[in-house]
Amino acid sequence: MRRLVLLLAVTAGAFTAALAVLWISLPDPAGVAAKNPRTTALIEQRRTEAAAAKRRFRPHQVWIGLEHMSPRLVQAVLLSEDASFYAHGAFDWHEVGVAADESLRSGRALRGASTITQQLAKNLWLGTERTAWRKAKEAVLAVKLERRVTKRRILTLYLNVAEWGDGVFGAEAAARARFGVAAADLSCAQAALLAAMLPAPRKADLQHPSRWLARRARRILDRMLAAGRIDAAEHAHASSELERNLAGASGEEDAPDDDAPG
Repeated sequence: MRRLVLLLAVTAGAFTAALAVLWISLPDPAGVAAKNPRTTALIEQRRTEAAAAKRRFRPHQVWIGLEHMSPRLVQAVLLSEDASFYAHGAFDWHEVGVAADESLRSGRALRGASTITQQLAKNLWLGTERTAWRKAKEAVLAVKLERRVTKRRILTLYLNVAEWGDGVFGAEAAARARFGVAAADLSCAQAALLAAMLPAPRKADLQHPSRWLARRARRILDRMLAAGRIDAAEHAHASSELERNLAGASGEEDAPDDDAPG
């Protein structure tokens, strides 16, 4: 028993020390609290990948404030990516529990439970490497973000750095690249489609949308109605527009790639 207690104490001490080292060594989010970053870890990762493949890489990104984005886009992204964003801290423990339960029942990981804050930390500083060490750093950075940056600023940053296609970063660039309009002018159906793309943006093809993308977009519109973000009339109009956009949907069932949140 003494050996067990000693082992637990040593393990706890080592874990605490590792967290302390991470806390000190990782970036201070205060730098992005009021100033937009010049680049992100994800953009630089894509630049490196393009260079290795001998492809040209020219990122498209235009920084705008939340007030210059369609409220429907903001609502659609929140409901699809992190519905309780304003109610929790760095982590959504309820979603973590649900995801863990689903994974245990199925015997495999079905979905992630990353919050928008965690996704922002990954995009800004870490890239998409899928390792336990990256997840540990992501967790510490998410806590630091929540301590130093307001919720509104975190959401603004996320919507300006999120990847929405090959070389497309942020809501303004995504709206213009995908629909030829400013982010402020997105319709409800267009907002739902952009939000639906986020788990696998580089695989989403709006010219030939997959069943996976179509199902997600329809579900997001239904969630917006259920949450009272739109009324029945707007839901019906948006659904009709969405079906026109999905007219070329294929029978293929695409799944999120390895860059999906999680």
